[in-house]
Parts: sequence; structure tokens; C-alpha cells
Amino acid sequence: MRHTEPEQPGLADLLRENEALKRQIEAMKAAGNGAPHGAPTRQVWRPSGTTISAIVLLLAVLAAVAFLAGYRPLVQRREIIAAEAREQAQAVPRVDVITVCRASEKSVIELPGSIEAITEAPILARADGYLGRRLVDIGDRVRSGQPIAEIDAPELDEQIRQARATLAQAQSAVDQAAANYERGQADEDLAKVTAVRWAALLAKGVVSKQENDRYQSEYRAASAATKALEKALAMARSNVGAAEANLARLDTLQSYRRVKAPFDGVITLRNVDVGALVNSGSTLLFRIAQIGTLRTYVNVPQVYASDVQPGQPARLTVSNLPGRQFSGTVARTANALDPASRTLLVEVHVPNPDAALLPGMYARVELTGTRSNAPLRIPSDALIVRGEGTQVAVVNGRAVHLQKIAVGRDYGDSIEVTGGLSEGQVIIANPGDVVREGSQVQPVPVTK
Repeated sequence: MRHTEPEQPGLADLLRENEALKRQIEAMKAAGNGAPHGAPTRQVWRPSGTTISAIVLLLAVLAAVAFLAGYRPLVQRREIIAAEAREQAQAVPRVDVITVCRASEKSVIELPGSIEAITEAPILARADGYLGRRLVDIGDRVRSGQPIAEIDAPELDEQIRQARATLAQAQSAVDQAAANYERGQADEDLAKVTAVRWAALLAKGVVSKQENDRYQSEYRAASAATKALEKALAMARSNVGAAEANLARLDTLQSYRRVKAPFDGVITLRNVDVGALVNSGSTLLFRIAQIGTLRTYVNVPQVYASDVQPGQPARLTVSNLPGRQFSGTVARTANALDPASRTLLVEVHVPNPDAALLPGMYARVELTGTRSNAPLRIPSDALIVRGEGTQVAVVNGRAVHLQKIAVGRDYGDSIEVTGGLSEGQVIIANPGDVVREGSQVQPVPVTK
């Protein structure tokens, strides 16, 4: 007996059965709403087990097809990404490298400085009295020898008159001493002649020896008196000299009543007003400064001290005069470092013909010179700052070596190296944080 398997229903048959089922459901709803009571109900179609199995199988097939269509490309993409990652892991990274070279022999050092007057002096009173007239004030420009104040000193006038009287007395004493000296010389001459005569008579035996001794003693006494009178005359003349010197001193003090400027400059301080009591050597009247040429003091660090020499050019800039530069010259250096700050004191002279610069200003000073042994200079991006210290990545062939260095002056985009590197070595321009000791790289030279 021949056995035949039932044919599987096709998709079109399923669709037709689905449409028939929908019509039956709609007819049943219509019958339920409008059919009379007791009317016979229609037979509801129910799908067979074969139909349900076919629907489930169809849905499973569709799901499998959709899964295979999406999963396979995903797997392929993952495999491609993994292969590329393995290639990158196995490939040698390319890095930009530069050759270490020396900086320019021209050295430019920029440091802060303080501007001061080339000459500044306080003007104090040299005569006691009261300020009678004040002829200048702060900001006035004065010339050397120009009167700037007058002091009233009536006591000084009385002292001068007393000194003149004392001088006259001393001169009179000199005249009296001179007259006494002349009389003493006359007495000495007479005693000398008498002593000579009596000595001659004694030799002839006319007079006794005692009488001759008396006249010889009188001569010696007259000679001693003459010498005493000579000393008295000299003392009187010395008293005249002392009186003249005292009078000259008072005349000099009298000239100090008229206070004058010691040099060309500008009055920067006025400390008294008219009528104020002034004491000699202690009362500050004015302060004068010479600003035709100014000096600026700069503290140069030890690392640059050997590059600064007298005669070296310098440039000054101040914040209140933007865009303007002032040329100067290094006048002198201290030739010794301050042990506290390890800096060299440098004095820079700056001409100031238009008085644009003022004493007390803060300035930026650029010292330009030539270095005999210029340091190495590398980009700041080449530095690696880690816990081990400041390093650079040196490339030897293709191997990386992290080398510690000692840094010097920082220019912002570049930095000087004072130790740890040598000229001609190759370093990575921008190593980042991924560079490790002994890693392999493919160096790519870059231009400066």
C-alpha cells in the first residue's frame, strides 16, 4: 500500500485561511449584535494543529534568518577590529625626534631693576637760626650755586662782632709784646757790651774777678729775658692767628645763611617752611637729585653672573611708558655675590635727557651679551616630569632611554639644559606619558 505524506501548506494558503478567519470573526460580531434571539449560531472556524505548526515554524525560520543576517557581520567586524589591534600592538610607533643643539651665543637676560638718581644729596642747615626765606619748592629745577633758602641768624652776627673785637685785642697784645721784645734786646746788648769790657779789664788785672762775674751774670740774665720776650711775642702772634681763624669761621658760617644748591638737579623734598627753627647739622631743609642720568640696580643670579661685564649694553622698559625703550650701559658690578641671595649687584647707567624716567621707578632690564660657552637648548614639550625627576627620552637607534637632565633658564617654549645631555643626541620632541624605558620606536626627524 503506498503511503503519502500530507503536503505542507503554503504561505498563500495560510494567508487565505487567515483572511477567511477574519471574515468569520466579523460575521460573528455582526450576528451577535443584530441577530434575533433564538436564531441559529454560525459555526466558528478553528485552525487545525497543522496550521498552527506551520505558522510557528515559519516564524522560527524568519527569526533564524534575521539572526544570521545581523550576527555574522557583527562577528566579522569584531574580528577585523581585533586583527587591527594586534597589528597596532605589534607595530613600532612613529615618533618625532629632534637633534640637541646649542643655544645662540647671544645672551639676553631680563631682570627687574630699581631706578635711582645718579646723584642725590640732602641739604641740611649749617647755621643756627630761623628760616627767613624759602626760594624753591618740590619739583623745581635748580642750577649749581643757585640760592634756595635764607636763614636769619642774629646770634651769629653778635658772634662775628665779638670775634672781631677779640682779634683787635690780640693784635694790640702783639704790638705790646713786640715793644717789650725790642726793649729786652736793648738791655741784652748793653749787658753784653758791659760784660765784654769787664772781661778785658779782668785780663789786665784792673778789676777783681767777683766784679767781672757779676756783669757776666747780668748779661746772661738779659739774654734769657730777651728769649722770654721773643716767646711772648710769638704767642701773641699765635693768638692773632687764632682770632683771625675764628673770625674766618664765623664769616664762613655767615655765608651758610644763604643756602645754595650743590649741583644741577631737581628738588625732590622740602622739609621746612618759613619761620621754622633750624639747627646746624641736624635740620633737613631739602633733598636734591640729579636726574640727567639715572642708575638702575639689578641683582643678577649666579648662573648669569659671569656673562655680565662693564660696558655691556642694556635696555630698560617701564610699565607706565608702553612701547618705549631706554638704552643704557653697565657701569660697574660689585665683583662679589651676595651670600644671602647668591646674586651679583650690577649698576646700569641710563641717559634721561627728557626726564621721562623718574627716580624710584620699577623697570625691566634686558642685558645683552655674548656667551663663550652657550648652553644646550631643547623644546619645553620634550621634558618628562615624573617622580624620578626631570627627564628626556633619548633615542639610540630605535630604543628609548629616559635620561635625567639639569635644567637652566626657562624661556617658556624652550628651556636650557645645563647637564645630562650632550650636543648631537636625538630626543623625542613630544614623548607624552606612554614612553617607557627600553621601548622601541620609529624615529621621524622634524625640522626646528
